[in-house]
Amino acid sequence: MTLSEWLKKAEVRLLAGPHSERARRDAEALLLHLLNRDRAWLIAHAYDALPAEEASCYIAQIERRLSGEPIQYITGETEFYGRLFRVNPSVLIPRPETEHLIEKALALAPAFPAPRIVDVGSGSGAIAVTLAAELPLAQISSIDISPAALAVARANAALHQVAVRFLEGDLLAPVATEQFEFVVSNPPYVPTTDRDTLSVEVRDHEPALALFADADGLSIYRRLIPAAHATLVPGGWLLLEIGYGQSEAIAALLTASGFAQISFTPDLQGIPRVAAAQKRTR
Repeated sequence: MTLSEWLKKAEVRLLAGPHSERARRDAEALLLHLLNRDRAWLIAHAYDALPAEEASCYIAQIERRLSGEPIQYITGETEFYGRLFRVNPSVLIPRPETEHLIEKALALAPAFPAPRIVDVGSGSGAIAVTLAAELPLAQISSIDISPAALAVARANAALHQVAVRFLEGDLLAPVATEQFEFVVSNPPYVPTTDRDTLSVEVRDHEPALALFADADGLSIYRRLIPAAHATLVPGGWLLLEIGYGQSEAIAALLTASGFAQISFTPDLQGIPRVAAAQKRTR
């Protein structure tokens, strides 16, 4: 069979899956990754045959996608802030929305010559590695409770040749005696009551530990916000990614912990997505 015929066969197969609207796009994306080629090459070589070994692998990948498994886990990689990151089912797939947190950190960072930054809930390391690459004078620490997630994060730091200190533990416990200019985090914030509303690829394939935070989605924030206030230097910043409809509750938690200069950055849909709050200087 030619590449064109394999594409059509894969598309038809994926039309029966949970994301039929992306059948052609997914079939093409998996084939391009398998062959390590771009779309222009595929068009020019549409009538080439697909070798038996690659064909067998392609069939297996299509079946994985048919079950709803994210393409990023099948290919083992995704893009974040213009860089390629390794991912697997041990970590949440980095989202474009999280890039707003990076942008906010980069906008505030020039106020500090060599900021000490701690990323809480490292996951793939996308936040910590990106900040280390963008802020070469910063001292970056990153914490996760999952050893498997930390292994992925360390691999991504090595991939991009940046220095990040990775620590295993719960929230800020591993750095309880230290101080930082920035605490940044994309913590679990999906209410467990919303589980059935999520897509099958998120609900059934991404790690629950990185997604859900009790019935209202706020349990991690209730612990992290006061802990962050204690570990920040005066004038330091807490940056948090938050979920839909959580801005008022987050603002109240930040105010109760003594933070000032509280603001929210919307995502491209206009939803408040990043909370920023400063520890008072006195």
